[in-house]
Amino acid sequence: MTYRAPVAEMAFTLRHVAGLDRAIAEGLHGDLTPDLVDTILEEAGRFANDVVAPLNRVGDTHGTPLRDGAITMPPGFREAYHAWVEGGWNALPGPVEYGGQGLPAALNAACVEMWNAASMSFGLGPLLTAGGVEALSRHGAPELRERYLEKLVSGEWTATMNLTEPQAGSDLSALRSRAEPVGDGSYRIQGEKIYITWGEHDLTDNIVHLVLARLPGAPAGTRGISLFLVPKVLPDGSRNALRCAGIEHKLGIHGSPTCTMVYEGATGWLIGEENRGLACMFTMMNSARLNVGLQGVAIADRAYQQALSYARDRRQGRAAAGAEGMSPILAHPDVQRMLLTMKALTAASRGLCYLTAAEIDRGHRAPDEAGRKAALDRASLLTPVAKAFSTDIGIEVASIGIQVHGGMGFVEETGAAQHLRDARIAAIYEGTNGIQAIDLVTRKLPLQGGAVVRGQVAALRRTAERLLREGTPALGLAAPRLRACVESLDRATGFLLKALGSNRPEEALAGATPYLRLFGLAQGGAALAELALASGAALAAGDTDPAHAGRIALARFYAENLLTAAAGLEETVMAGGGFLQDADLALAS
Repeated sequence: MTYRAPVAEMAFTLRHVAGLDRAIAEGLHGDLTPDLVDTILEEAGRFANDVVAPLNRVGDTHGTPLRDGAITMPPGFREAYHAWVEGGWNALPGPVEYGGQGLPAALNAACVEMWNAASMSFGLGPLLTAGGVEALSRHGAPELRERYLEKLVSGEWTATMNLTEPQAGSDLSALRSRAEPVGDGSYRIQGEKIYITWGEHDLTDNIVHLVLARLPGAPAGTRGISLFLVPKVLPDGSRNALRCAGIEHKLGIHGSPTCTMVYEGATGWLIGEENRGLACMFTMMNSARLNVGLQGVAIADRAYQQALSYARDRRQGRAAAGAEGMSPILAHPDVQRMLLTMKALTAASRGLCYLTAAEIDRGHRAPDEAGRKAALDRASLLTPVAKAFSTDIGIEVASIGIQVHGGMGFVEETGAAQHLRDARIAAIYEGTNGIQAIDLVTRKLPLQGGAVVRGQVAALRRTAERLLREGTPALGLAAPRLRACVESLDRATGFLLKALGSNRPEEALAGATPYLRLFGLAQGGAALAELALASGAALAAGDTDPAHAGRIALARFYAENLLTAAAGLEETVMAGGGFLQDADLALAS
């Protein structure tokens, strides 16, 4: 089956988890109204369903062949991309002064999910352009903004992010690319970059590369890195001295070209200050990390939709004694468990990502400086969790989807395998999930002396208490399970803060990944609780939409079947680095 955007569920999550209606009522989003939000989501859903989703399979099978330095994108991509740009979708969150619509990041998050669920290969390129717009808007000189932003905001041109080199993966201190000042304000860029998403393609007339390189005499390590804007086509219309020297043959995302880019004295211009390029690039990367988390949500939802459709049609065995003929496999309890796990994890990840986007919005739009600072701190805390938890979930849900299909899931014909192949990269790029866990524990937990994370735990506790007070018997053990999960998170947080404060970083690092998982489970559980509470209120008010009862049942399933992992994760975190002393012995043979 193809993809159908779950527009109603997205809108409900934006309202009751991300708090978009409240932000609109507070005047944070100008003339935006809830009705307009619904209209935008419905139109985006139609475009994703009808135009982008049919590209998913052709992108996977056609790939992006490279001949004589030029890449041919899969059939239909060019037409779809131009229609997407003409529809204004690239400009949705862009700055108004450069032709953007200035709409909320939270609303755009739902659209990003749609594009990537419809075709992750198609949706991937615009994610880098969005990050490029943000980096250039915040750090670019006025003349660069005037020259490039309007076309990047519209999508007429695309942008890339050039960090990785053959010898410098996650460790950018080993970067060797060089930049030599010319004397007229420009620089000559020399070096090789790998894993450059959409580094070359035939969809637009120009590609704007954001490239990390070192200036002469720059300090060693990451303190000596600068960021440069290096266009494929120079302002005078001539071709710059850069080329795509090769493409990667990958496990998945075959319709997205992953390029080796060679800069042979290419002309570039400095973005931001000399030797402060990493700070500028992190503006782009933080945007990209949330969007990659949304890719995890996207692939999970598409895999769930396909598995559910297959389970309704496929007949095997008898689900109940005395049943006549074979039953749809959907009637079997174990298949129901798998599908509920897929749906619950997807909904939890969606809530986490939308909430993170809403905090970014508030961090830029709140009327007072203190409110903006507090929101940006919360967004900073949540971003590594949104990226890593959601992309892990994308992989897990896609894998379960194959299992629901049985043997047919292992056959490319059904398309179930493609979801797993596509999802696997999201846990790796834009900072591996292990790096996200390290960032969370060593840089985000200590924010404001631990006050930011303590405040987030307190918010989760309030949701659990509301569920206990306002929940109905239909929620079963959801309230006590969520409360227990939050208390596990609280204790694990205290342990890690103490380890960091006592100069025991190894203990904190050893527990970083299970801690991030625990945090994601708790935040996702709170999101499903908020959805269940809103649905319960709607039912009490006479709304008979069956989706409400479904949300309550899903919150109960998540709490009673998935939040039970919290205690084990807490124990793993608080075991500290005990395993490290024997790791060399265990790995020696």
